Amino acid sequence: MYGFEAASFNIKDGYLDAVVRGHRSGLLTQADYNNLAQCETLDDIKLHLTGTDYGPYLANEPSPLHVTTIVDRCTDKLVDDWTKMRCNAAQPLATFMDYCTYGHMIDNVVLIVTGTLHERDVQELLDKCHPLGMFDSIATLAVASNMRELYRLVLVDTPLAPYFSEVLTSEDLDEMNIEIMRNTLYKAYLDDFAQFCNRLGGTTAEVMRDLLAFEADRRALNITLNSIGTELTRDDRRKLYSNFGLLYPHGHTELAVAEDFDQIRNAMEKCPPYQAIFTKMGYGESQMLDKVLYEEEVRRLVFTFEQQFHYGVFFAYMRLREQEIRNIMWVSECVAQDQKSRITDGIVYIF
Repeated sequence: MYGFEAASFNIKDGYLDAVVRGHRSGLLTQADYNNLAQCETLDDIKLHLTGTDYGPYLANEPSPLHVTTIVDRCTDKLVDDWTKMRCNAAQPLATFMDYCTYGHMIDNVVLIVTGTLHERDVQELLDKCHPLGMFDSIATLAVASNMRELYRLVLVDTPLAPYFSEVLTSEDLDEMNIEIMRNTLYKAYLDDFAQFCNRLGGTTAEVMRDLLAFEADRRALNITLNSIGTELTRDDRRKLYSNFGLLYPHGHTELAVAEDFDQIRNAMEKCPPYQAIFTKMGYGESQMLDKVLYEEEVRRLVFTFEQQFHYGVFFAYMRLREQEIRNIMWVSECVAQDQKSRITDGIVYIF
């Protein structure tokens, strides 16, 4: 239905592809991060960022600055760029871009439900939601007391509705069930996104197959790590893993029975691409795992720009911008907490 090759890219799609590649050139360089690492205050960080694409978003922010203010303004830049591109996208690119935001929508739902469980103010929770994952009825999530109400009152009219079929059997909204809900929704979402990209065909299917497989495998790894020592059974774990990826199915079998980080590592290292990742870490250095995985994701995302006329560059642009914002947040936190010696430890360089 949606199959296409490079020659069938229409003018608008080709224009947007060029726009994304232009945005790529606006990403911060290692020289930018070196300059940020020399900053003494958050105002110094603002001053440096004024000379980048983030400048107009930070220019009118008064002192004293807060880390959250810097991160929020940088996020506003991403949201504005994404919204403009989405408004100019024809089908099927428009649907592809919508798929890219469903993960933010899932995170927002979980944030609201978890915050409500802990009796947090709804408006405070809404302010913390990612703008790309907002929908009209999100504020009413707070009234739901179980999964069925959550679906019937709110989510039935959202794009997440088809992903909820597997979580409606769980009634109570306690912390364990909310976390199971998050991972079940992500599994259904990633499986659906992968199928959509396969229907698109061509270079898009090839590029996204690699990116989504990595995302599915990373989530399987994190699910396993976070479930060690909990009441989640081996069968429960396996149900939360996606139905594709380099670890599927044999790696999933080993992860499901892993009881510590070394067993997880042994299961991952049987897959050659992940063996190279884990060689960067010594045994017992699980605290480095997030950074190593982010570095691998960035490497794969940057590679998408080596090919032309495919939709994967839009997914890559969003993810690279999000990594850049995480970098800026890390630098800002280190400066604000007078921990400048740790700045380079947390930066994942993009170029």
